[in-house]
Amino acid sequence: METAFIAALTNSLQTHGDKTALTFLRSGIPEAGITFAQLNLYTNRFAHGLVKMGVSRGDRVILIMDKSPILPVAHLAVMKIGAISVPLNPGFKKPEMDYFLSDSGAALVISDAERARLIHELNPDVKSLVIDTHLPMARQPAVTGGRDDEPGIAVSEEDPALIIYTSGTTGKPKGAVLNHANLLNDARNINRVWEISAADTICHALPLFHVHGLCFAFHTAMLAGSHVVMLGGFESQVVINALSVSAGEGACTVFMAVPAMYIRLLQDLVGRDCKFDHIRLWTSGSAPLLESTFESIERVFGRPPVEREGMSESGMNFTNPLKGEKKPGSIGIPLPNVEVRIVDSETRKDVAAGGIGEIWLKGGSITKGYWQQPEVTADSFHEGWFKTGDLGRVDPQGYYYLTDRMKNIIISGGENISPKEIEAVINRMDAVDIAVVVGIPDERWGEKVVAAVVPRPGAEVNSNEIISVCRQQLHDWKCPKEIFFIKSIPRNVMGKVLVDKVREIFVGTELKS
Repeated sequence: METAFIAALTNSLQTHGDKTALTFLRSGIPEAGITFAQLNLYTNRFAHGLVKMGVSRGDRVILIMDKSPILPVAHLAVMKIGAISVPLNPGFKKPEMDYFLSDSGAALVISDAERARLIHELNPDVKSLVIDTHLPMARQPAVTGGRDDEPGIAVSEEDPALIIYTSGTTGKPKGAVLNHANLLNDARNINRVWEISAADTICHALPLFHVHGLCFAFHTAMLAGSHVVMLGGFESQVVINALSVSAGEGACTVFMAVPAMYIRLLQDLVGRDCKFDHIRLWTSGSAPLLESTFESIERVFGRPPVEREGMSESGMNFTNPLKGEKKPGSIGIPLPNVEVRIVDSETRKDVAAGGIGEIWLKGGSITKGYWQQPEVTADSFHEGWFKTGDLGRVDPQGYYYLTDRMKNIIISGGENISPKEIEAVINRMDAVDIAVVVGIPDERWGEKVVAAVVPRPGAEVNSNEIISVCRQQLHDWKCPKEIFFIKSIPRNVMGKVLVDKVREIFVGTELKS
């Protein structure tokens, strides 16, 4: 029987002891490194503090703060006591946070001061722990005192460890529940196929509230004994500086990113002669990578990027091979022990070779279901197969390709965005009759959010007003970049909105301009 993820990770922290685990770059300036032994010590102290606060096994703990070393420590501490970590985007606005607080039923919210004020406005009764993320780790009250020993709370592989909220077509985010076995299987799979080891140093510029930055990058590194050079966020010049270090402890060997990051780096490297020969692995995921961008990455960075595919619900499912042909536009081949079917969603039969169908998965990393949504969970599985909602095909060499998304989720800059959530905000405006939100191709972000709006008869409304309302209630990356006013929404005979026809309005407008 597999051990719980947190037990395996704790063993790694103890094994690698005095080796540097984490170096944090604050605005490009490195803070004191944290060893694996120190990371384990800090995590234990934080965990004992949570127990004193009354946090118990199975409790949900929301983590919402700017990226800093205390965030992963808090995350690991929550899992060490058998509670469930719920990391959230610190950019979420009041209506969004109101939903997450209610849906998760959080026993505790760990946040910085800015988000703590918002949480208090929404629910003054919820228990909170306020963290100053600007303090260096050596001065963090949560880790400078308390007990050093392991919490000693039994945690099994089937215990829920993490809830990642993922957008859905209903407009309400769904909480994908990942247990300890899911996380351990995913991390070991990634380390195996990408050969992540204690010899690696990973440049970490991703957020810690997604599976990409949290699970694929941080979890795998800690399990493998890799050094993580963690940046406070993605700043192109800071990333370039970090990646340019070619010798010593800070020399990175692995960089994981989304296409939008690569596009910005490529723009800022024009005319510069930077050497990246020391970096053995460049990965790209969370959004499609254009073939032209693939070629530019290979030319500028010296190696072709390894494209991969994963989901909040399932961890990483596919990757192009580390050693072998990397096909632009392909998500690669299945990871070890990941079973794949391409299915006709109507007949539930496998499609003919080379045909397009819905991708169904089986594997040890896949969620058992969504938090408090039994009907959605039941609808997402068929006889043990997880229905991804993505359409795809496989070529004769066994490489898979995504061809469309059944759920119409927009992926912009690696972020999953629900059109329905944005439509609900716009449709509440008195001057709006109906709005339909879609994503259209964008060279920089992969897709950009746009909205077709039908004004109410006699009402006056302009694009700036709609975008302003969206920015008051939604994170900036969810807000429409363009508004197009039309007389009526295209529908079929059954009254269903023809999303493709709406999308054509914008694509046609761009082609004419």
